[in-house]
Amino acid sequence: MFTLPSRRPNAVAARATLSAPLRLDRRTALTDLETGTFDVLVIGGGVTGAYTALDAASRGLKVALVERDDFASGTSSKSSKMVHGGLRYIEQGNLDLVRHSLLERQRFRRNAPHLVQRLPFLFPILAKDGVFDARIAKAFESLLWTYDLAGGWRIGKLHQRLTVDEVLAHAPTLRAENLKGGLMYYDSRADDARLTLAIVRSAARLGAVVVNGAEVTGLRTAGGRVTGATVQADGEQIDIRARVVVNATGVWADRVEGMADSGHQPQVRPAKGVHIVLPWSKIRNDCTVTVPIPGRARRATCTRWGDVVVVGTTDTDYTGSTDDVHCTREEMDFLLEGAQIAFDTKLDASDVLGSYAGLRPLVGGKEGATLDMRRDHHITVSAGMVTVTGGKLTTSRHMGELVVDKALGLLGRKAKCRTKNLPLIGGAGYDAEATAATGGVAAHLGGRYGTEARFVSALVDENPALGEPLIEGQPFLKAEVVFAARSEMARSVDDVLSRRTRLRLFARDASVEAAPLVGDLLGAELGLSPETVAAQVEQYRADVAREKSILFGDNLLGANA
Repeated sequence: MFTLPSRRPNAVAARATLSAPLRLDRRTALTDLETGTFDVLVIGGGVTGAYTALDAASRGLKVALVERDDFASGTSSKSSKMVHGGLRYIEQGNLDLVRHSLLERQRFRRNAPHLVQRLPFLFPILAKDGVFDARIAKAFESLLWTYDLAGGWRIGKLHQRLTVDEVLAHAPTLRAENLKGGLMYYDSRADDARLTLAIVRSAARLGAVVVNGAEVTGLRTAGGRVTGATVQADGEQIDIRARVVVNATGVWADRVEGMADSGHQPQVRPAKGVHIVLPWSKIRNDCTVTVPIPGRARRATCTRWGDVVVVGTTDTDYTGSTDDVHCTREEMDFLLEGAQIAFDTKLDASDVLGSYAGLRPLVGGKEGATLDMRRDHHITVSAGMVTVTGGKLTTSRHMGELVVDKALGLLGRKAKCRTKNLPLIGGAGYDAEATAATGGVAAHLGGRYGTEARFVSALVDENPALGEPLIEGQPFLKAEVVFAARSEMARSVDDVLSRRTRLRLFARDASVEAAPLVGDLLGAELGLSPETVAAQVEQYRADVAREKSILFGDNLLGANA
């Protein structure tokens, strides 16, 4: 059995530690949806809906959470994967958001130490053509002092000025001809999809009924108030009764609001962000390096994730379908151009191993660039339904707290928020530094499951074949697919490859090779017919092929085919 180092858990952690893996049984959950009456029904299984469900369940409310597709399948799996205060928000004058975000960042690091890690950010100082040059470096350093004093210090390190040699030690391929030094500060990163999943499962551990693949097709109303919803799940129609309904569907919020009010005017303004994934060997950075994007106001970040580097993001208005969002060839090219200018390395489309695009649900204006819009959240109540929009991953816990406060007001009840110090599943008693030092399989599993890694390794003890990799060259084990089916409500090949493992994002072509094996493992666990498995694998291949055709065109550059 793979063993993980741990520290002695405190009282809260001890209560949160599970002696057996949490099982999420879909059939039972669907029955509970149909037969129960809930205090709070949350529509939307992204990070905000997930934390709303967890907050409500932790206060003793009877809670249901339904998600049309898969948990985190929208914006919450397609972010920059940063848990941060946001230096740009200081530049916008939104210091209150920065202070609060930094406080919430620290809570994430304490409550989910297996999923949220400290991350150094490097700003190179260039004589010309950089994010900023030596003339304004002093002013920017003042901004970093503001950031540190606003709460950045809680991460355990203050910003620092670096020499040219120190900058190149962190990013050896940076072009050195105009380099004058650098500034480094500290924030955090997280696997956004697994973080959202951990929040959902933590809510389920406290009694919430959670179901993915359950699409809301209508809202129940009585006396001018929303009293539940009708959902389609597994070919069945289910009527859910609830005293309060929460609309946490992000860029789809207007669609749900329209179900309650046919005269509803759209409020959400989607902003598109895209990222591309490159081989780490091309960049060789050990931190996040910030570089300019030619012709764009926003800077890009280049962040190492194992043996790849994620480059992004953009921030542009989006008017297309919210159900079909992709990185385009033009977007890939200008991110590649920015990386090519910043780093002394040869890059082209054939180096792009993966890409993803997501939409921010911004609210508060129809004019001006989305880049300049504030990232504050918005909570409204209409016809007894609470709708939450805006915000960001870092502040999702607080948003959930405020939404539940509103729900309690509608219920005429009071209960104290408990999520500020509530460990997420897998986080209680976990020692991230000690686990990382072990390396190998233990570090891989620990960084994904925390203290629950022992349940994954126990599957390998029972069946050593599950200790084999899904595909050579990638760290994911067959046992992780089995665990995803039993304990993480994975229903499909795409659920596993896009969100449970992230192979589709970071190694797209390898994920296609792994798809048949993932289908076989899921089929055995979920009792799927061979025809269903084959259809899932074929659908996955078709989806990836379409994604690549949008990105590369008919030439399919970068396909490694």
